[in-house]
Amino acid sequence: MYQPLADEIRPNSLDDVVGQQHILGKGGLLRRIVESGQIPNMIFYGPSGTGKTTVARIIAQRTNRTLRKLNATTAGIADIKRIIDELDTFLTPGGVLLYLDEIQYFNKKQQQSLLEFIEDGRITLIASTTENPYFTVFNAILSRSTVFEFKAITAGDAKRAVQRAVDIMNARQNEPLILEDGVLDHIAAACGGDVRKAINSVELLFSASVGGVITLADAKAVTQRSAMRYDREGDEHFDILSALMKSLRGSDPDAALHYLARLLEVGDLIGACRRILCSASEDVGLAYPQAVSIVKACVDSALQLGLPEAKLPLAEACILLATAPKSNTGVMAIDKAWADVRAGRTGPIPRELQNVHADGTGFEREQGYLYPHDFPNHWVRQQYLPDALRGTKYYEYGDNKTEQAAKRYWEEIKK
Repeated sequence: MYQPLADEIRPNSLDDVVGQQHILGKGGLLRRIVESGQIPNMIFYGPSGTGKTTVARIIAQRTNRTLRKLNATTAGIADIKRIIDELDTFLTPGGVLLYLDEIQYFNKKQQQSLLEFIEDGRITLIASTTENPYFTVFNAILSRSTVFEFKAITAGDAKRAVQRAVDIMNARQNEPLILEDGVLDHIAAACGGDVRKAINSVELLFSASVGGVITLADAKAVTQRSAMRYDREGDEHFDILSALMKSLRGSDPDAALHYLARLLEVGDLIGACRRILCSASEDVGLAYPQAVSIVKACVDSALQLGLPEAKLPLAEACILLATAPKSNTGVMAIDKAWADVRAGRTGPIPRELQNVHADGTGFEREQGYLYPHDFPNHWVRQQYLPDALRGTKYYEYGDNKTEQAAKRYWEEIKK
């Protein structure tokens, strides 16, 4: 039976696991827990190909518990019941270490079916997820578990795994294959922090080699686009969108263009457009009010053009927003006003502002609205907020030249 190389050469000790030095290095918390032999319930959170399953298997080997593995994408209540039925039998004399892969796909009922047995210790749960567990794992499981974050593997660490895979594959050859300069480095960098991808690339390159040589061109062909991590409904999707927005806000056009390119590479035109449009009002705002109309024109052009040409107006919009002056006074003002409304601080609308057709229908006085255009500078003093909010200030002028000019204008008139 065929066994993928990536599965065949899984490390058997923590020392052989690449990356994750923050938790598995000398003195790392997870290493100390494993070495103690007292294994708690744990949740491993991080991208695929970063060693979550490998570490779970190593833990199982160091305990006297029977390992059972379920994948939540295909398992159900019946599979959990079969494991529960094995408890307290000769099949599981020391209890069960359950490795539950992709726990985010279990619903609340399925997750809660494990609670009783996690609570009394007959099942030790090690769950893995590529999604943020604080959003996808129910609180009852979270409160009984310790979360460990597995990070994407660096190119330097991935190269160790790639070299090991090459050595193993060469050991099986009558004549070892020759790798052109740069092949190892390219595979390690192009895997996007996923060791499994890197090893699979090595296996494929060996099976397709011609003339005893693995060329850099073949390595590039095998790994094209493989460095991209993206799930339209997952953390990676929202992380890239968040990074784009924060780069625009942080006035870094280079970073903004980088994250825009990552979104466009996977075809997420709508996501990019929405964040760019939002930034025009949220981050640039009243410091450069014209940015909204310019960015809207860029977005409209992008949606009409489609990819790949859409990159042109969107790049212009990103550079404009990243290099524009910034102001969030509009955001702060509407948030304060909305908070008052939600808190019930409203009150009747002043009589002067009510609809004019109400005049003469039983009110104690006529509307009495003062029309600002009838007065000098098109302004007249009158109350607009309800009595309960009279004197409330939501908007504060920003320190940019546009808002400061408006401030000086109105201070001169209203004084």
